[in-house]
Amino acid sequence: MTEKMGNKNTEKNIQRPHRIEHWQWVAGLLMLYDILAVNLSYFLALFIRFDGAFSKIPLMYLMAYLEYIPINTVICIAVFIMLHLYKSIWRFASYSELWRTFFSTVITSCTHIIGITLLFRRMPVSYYLIGAVFQFIFMIFIRFSYRFVLLERRRLNGNNRAKRRAMIIGAGSAGTLLIQDISHAEESDIRVCCIIDDNPNKQGRYIDGVPIVGGRDDILLNADKYKIETILIAIPSASASDKREIVNICKETGCELKILPGMYQFVSGSISIKSMENVSVEDLLGREPIRVDLSEICGYLEDKTVLVTGGGGSIGSELCRQIARSNPKQLIIFDIYENNAYDIQQELIRSFRGELDLKVLIGSVRDKKKLDYVFKTYKPDIVFHAAAHKHVPLMEDSPCEAIKNNSMGTYYTALAAVKHKTKKFVLISTDKAVNPTNVMGASKRLCEMIVQSMNKTYEGKTEFVAVRFGNVLGSNGSVIPLFKKQIEHGGPVTVTHPEIIRYFMTIPEAVSLVLQAGVYAKGGEVFILDMGEPMKIDTLARNLIKLSGFKPDVDIPIIYSGLRPGEKLYEEKLMDSEGLQRTPNDLIHIAHPLDFDRDTLVAQAKELFSAAEKNDEENIRELIKEMVHTYHPDNEDEMLSEKKKEA
Repeated sequence: MTEKMGNKNTEKNIQRPHRIEHWQWVAGLLMLYDILAVNLSYFLALFIRFDGAFSKIPLMYLMAYLEYIPINTVICIAVFIMLHLYKSIWRFASYSELWRTFFSTVITSCTHIIGITLLFRRMPVSYYLIGAVFQFIFMIFIRFSYRFVLLERRRLNGNNRAKRRAMIIGAGSAGTLLIQDISHAEESDIRVCCIIDDNPNKQGRYIDGVPIVGGRDDILLNADKYKIETILIAIPSASASDKREIVNICKETGCELKILPGMYQFVSGSISIKSMENVSVEDLLGREPIRVDLSEICGYLEDKTVLVTGGGGSIGSELCRQIARSNPKQLIIFDIYENNAYDIQQELIRSFRGELDLKVLIGSVRDKKKLDYVFKTYKPDIVFHAAAHKHVPLMEDSPCEAIKNNSMGTYYTALAAVKHKTKKFVLISTDKAVNPTNVMGASKRLCEMIVQSMNKTYEGKTEFVAVRFGNVLGSNGSVIPLFKKQIEHGGPVTVTHPEIIRYFMTIPEAVSLVLQAGVYAKGGEVFILDMGEPMKIDTLARNLIKLSGFKPDVDIPIIYSGLRPGEKLYEEKLMDSEGLQRTPNDLIHIAHPLDFDRDTLVAQAKELFSAAEKNDEENIRELIKEMVHTYHPDNEDEMLSEKKKEA
């Protein structure tokens, strides 16, 4: 059996001889050319030295040249091989290849002078100089002519092929590298027509044949003049305010916008057209991003056991990423959705390569026994409670689930934290908890009341705080991913109401706020981010359509679907009775806690939780109103009339 297998393998080896690759054929031909070129160079040197007449060349010089040819050939080919002149891809030849060709010429010329002088005869000085020059010219010609022919053929083919006309903003290093990448990429469907840069010393000049036509004030004029379809923003080091101003000008052109994400790509040399991304709506928030003191955050998280409930969600997963960078003793992810938990688990394993003590547990915050087991086993020092239902219309149709998961889940998790001596408990809340008109907002307001009550009841044991922020851009179920999908499908883009407004923040901002709250927490606070001025959802949708290269109401229609159940026209950061207290971070404030009777809250909570467990949807809203006095559903009259009709 073994012999048969051996014979088969032998037959295969015989049938499949080693195949010479294409580049090896090219290298062989190039080597033959070099043998001819280097020897022809020095013959021409003799020929020119003696007035271009072969008969005038002295026999002693001609014989010395002929006898040295074999030696010169071996030395030259050996040097060329050592300098990798036969392994370069000459279609992409650059200064590196030019320098190596020049260096090889210098070395071989020096060896030629020494060798022929010592072994045969001293030659005329002009022979050495002219021979070296010819050798360099011949070697460069064959190598770089291939590249020039390919580039010219590509240029001609590109001109014949329809391409998107593009403007590049930024004539710095990033813009230059981007232009080169576009011009060298065969698959590129972009033709760069002009460049914009605010530096007056660059205006009127050219980069790779492309004119620099003016500054940011000239964008609209030149976009029309050159019939621009796509604008590529390549200013990675620009400030956020400059980027916003440029983006606001660019969106008036109606062109598709793409932006180089960040400076790190320039540093790493990875700038290319493939690095360009669609302009993010974060650039249109109208404010600078929030900054936090990372050293403070790392200080209180380092060497601590940290538990994140809902750790697989948008906020929860980002919390886990940031916490993992702060050298915790152990990070525990607790989530009911195993797919989300698995994704963040694998990401952290890849990122930290065994340097992070990570534990991922599947379970529900509704399960008291499971929570008690987790807290008893791992004894977390800090808890970030991000587990919650957050979709307003869905919770309006399932009010019992909102109470079970949001309010009961918070209560059970808080009790477990107190029982097992957790030091800090940070609740992730929302601006929908302020004067709520929907069940989801009311359930989160109850969460705030629960943690404030727990802080007073167990003062000195566990520090309970809440963090309140607005809509998070890019999170699961947020409006931006929905709008992008609608635009990709050609519309329409659905906006509930033309006047509806919201506060917006990014996921990194939200997480920064949560982590910073832990630093400032003394117990009982509700932390609030100054998110600037609110933005109309309608304006957001129209800007997103423009940034995608379309015209609102022309290419992509916008329709108004009406307010959804429980939805308000505007959100608020504070209730009337709340005031604001400053923190060391000017963008983070503390709301003064509202006074309420703790005993009454506990009694009402038991009744509410009982109704939720019985799925008593008829009474659940009335019970919520008794506990959250600010809760007044906007559609309360409609619901009552519908019930009367059904009766």
